[in-house]
Amino acid sequence: MGIEIERKFLVANSGWQREADGGTRIRQAYIANLTGASVRVRRTDSCAWLTIKGERRGIARPEFEYEIPVDEADVMLASLCQEPLIEKVRYRVSRNDLIWEIDVFEGRAAGLVIAEIELAQTDQTITLPDWIGEEVTYDLRYRNAAIACSGPPAATCQSLSQTPRAPAD
Repeated sequence: MGIEIERKFLVANSGWQREADGGTRIRQAYIANLTGASVRVRRTDSCAWLTIKGERRGIARPEFEYEIPVDEADVMLASLCQEPLIEKVRYRVSRNDLIWEIDVFEGRAAGLVIAEIELAQTDQTITLPDWIGEEVTYDLRYRNAAIACSGPPAATCQSLSQTPRAPAD
């Protein structure tokens, strides 16, 4: 069984941009979004996945992810998934042998910037970069499934409206 161990943080400033890769555009939506579990379709320019996530226990939860053909993902996104789609650009920053993923949201969640880090163990110690802000791991409003249903928390977008967005490609 796959286990995702992840922590999420708001991004406090644009310092991460100096270390980030070129970014990957992501579109994703949910076939099912139940309390504690979800089934998601995610597509990048060249790949697509079907992901099933279970209920979170602390910072860990069951996760099963399967690569699927891009054309099938397009059909699922158009006909099976609940709207609206989440659109974002994911940037990666390597720090201390770990990869930070910074999601710069677009569309109805524009202005929201979240950093995520996947860990090998629930008690793993990490050093937070200076561009990391408030931890939102346990705040259900910052799960992608919640953002898809309700949009981002209003106060977050207002406070991040002054956070510079990533440079355009």
